[in-house]
Amino acid sequence: MVTTDAEDSRSVTEEEGVYTGRCYRVLMIAPTSFFADYGCHVRILEEARILQKMGHRVTIVTYRNGQDVPGLDIRRTLPIPWRRDYEVGSSRHKIAFDVLLGLKTLELLLARERFDLIHAHLHEGALIGQVLGRLFGLPVVFDFQGSLTAEMVDHSFLSESSRLFAPLLRLERWIDRSSHAILTSTANAERLLVERFGCHPDQVQTLPDSVNADVFRPADTYAPGELGALRRSLDIPDHRRVIVYLGLLAEHQGTSHLLRAMRLLVQQRQDVHLLLMGFPGVSVYQRMANDLGVGDFVTLTGRIPYAKAPQHLALGDVAVAPKLSTTEGAGKLLNYMAVGLPTVAFDTPVAREYLGLEGVLAKRGDVESLADQIETCLFPAGDIAALRRRMGTRLRQRAMQQFGWQRTGREMVSVYDGLLGSRRSAPERTWLVTRE
Repeated sequence: MVTTDAEDSRSVTEEEGVYTGRCYRVLMIAPTSFFADYGCHVRILEEARILQKMGHRVTIVTYRNGQDVPGLDIRRTLPIPWRRDYEVGSSRHKIAFDVLLGLKTLELLLARERFDLIHAHLHEGALIGQVLGRLFGLPVVFDFQGSLTAEMVDHSFLSESSRLFAPLLRLERWIDRSSHAILTSTANAERLLVERFGCHPDQVQTLPDSVNADVFRPADTYAPGELGALRRSLDIPDHRRVIVYLGLLAEHQGTSHLLRAMRLLVQQRQDVHLLLMGFPGVSVYQRMANDLGVGDFVTLTGRIPYAKAPQHLALGDVAVAPKLSTTEGAGKLLNYMAVGLPTVAFDTPVAREYLGLEGVLAKRGDVESLADQIETCLFPAGDIAALRRRMGTRLRQRAMQQFGWQRTGREMVSVYDGLLGSRRSAPERTWLVTRE
């Protein structure tokens, strides 16, 4: 079926993925060490990819460190000599990195290259974008991925009693309100921006994290022996049922809660294994696992390349997301869902929004509740067994129906059209987005 939106002259053929509209030149600011294999980086990567597939030109300006991604135009800052290895997390060193990022962004805007708008990630990127956007007359789209001050508190970088908290909260409120448009990953974040930070409802649009369900797929779609060989390479005993986690290893992610839950599980039975995939702090959490007496039941892999994440997740019998933050997104849930894994998460608004009625929620911050829910998913009995078998299938269906990147791309470009509708610099064109 072909539908036409009279306001933006865009024709859409849903079945074929054919689109007609303006082609934009997007300057994307990423105040992080892009690309690394976790959360917000995946959102930046996939947004850039779908925009390019839809015919738009994307330039990403980011920190010095990070992996290059074939096919993406990535411009990097100069390094700072005293902290060349910086990757993630709140740190006073970010001030220097962000100054360099602002200078690099200014350099690109002063060059002969021309851009139609700035798409800024995180509050630091939005601050840079708004200052330079005003100088060069460019609208700014702010990709909001959580409250700045709440994240600093969650990371134990700042306390609410600190003298810096109030001025940083005012700065955060100014950044939010000054953005021409804000994209949030969850409806919970949209409510936060409107109710707590005073943004106008028309200014904010929920643009959920998405997943490619053809790439992240169930275990039974792999060739015979492929996953078995991977399991053996990780030294996971054959008789154990596997709990998988993939993401940052950090306290606000609930990593220590997960290890303490493993201790409770292992005290009850010996046929469980945790595949703990991510970084940083691998040595710290390995020591914690050993101190808790579960070192032989936990495999810490360190960083897993994004391209290899689907196979590693497919080793799981159940997935877990013990994230404690109530404002940040949780894109890893969508990967778990697409793989068809029964999924246990701490009860937060974001987890409820992504999992719907099909996930299993443990009491936030409660280790015993987390252990109980994991065990119930791994070893269901009676009527619960049938429910658990269906859970993975329903989660995958939910991911495919509600969280696809093509839909995200269309909604993102619709926001661009709203900001740039009166401009004529972007040429009209037709493009094809193929099914992935």
